[in-house]
Amino acid sequence: MHLTKITFPLLHLRARDGHKLRGYFAEKFGEESDLFHNHDAEGKAIYRYPRIQYKVIQGMPMILGIEEGSQLLVERFLQLKVVDIEGVRMPLEQKNLNSCEVMVGVREALFNYQFLNPWMAVNQRNYEEFINMTDMEQQQKLQTILINNMIAFFKAIGHQERQRILVNVQVQQTTQTYFKDKRMLAFRGRFTTNVELPDHIGFGKATARGFGAIEQIL
Repeated sequence: MHLTKITFPLLHLRARDGHKLRGYFAEKFGEESDLFHNHDAEGKAIYRYPRIQYKVIQGMPMILGIEEGSQLLVERFLQLKVVDIEGVRMPLEQKNLNSCEVMVGVREALFNYQFLNPWMAVNQRNYEEFINMTDMEQQQKLQTILINNMIAFFKAIGHQERQRILVNVQVQQTTQTYFKDKRMLAFRGRFTTNVELPDHIGFGKATARGFGAIEQIL
């Protein structure tokens, strides 16, 4: 799988500003490709795993491009001279690009990952069901959700996994939050799996805005 990361080490944003970063780049490049914003010509959301994701990791803005999105970021890299966040123009005195092939899929080894940003795993549709489960049932439910998140990611990159995916989730609920006026449960913590995954991809709801970003724990 081809992956491109653009980071801005001299800029500092809040974690919740990921959507503002997305708004700027969607406006700047959105007419060229709907991968920058995931909406069709009529403004309706395109429901797919986002190939371009906007994140703030420990205060540093990052744009992640996956497969087709990876090439788009490489092509637009030199055009990035300034970022405008809610009317505040910030010159990009330094920006870094890393573009490479990464390995993805089930391995014989186990890998540990942590969620760098909250993982929005439980949505309004299954909220009531989830909060009435026992602790063991909730654990099993979250593991099933994470496996489904991985499968959605695999589908987006054209990877067909024939081996069984194993997951052990160790997370704590951070808060009850609202996303687009819908009630969500967000979690922080870590998980162990037999799947090799690239750092900083997102799982769960609102991955394009930086939620659910992961990083391997070595």
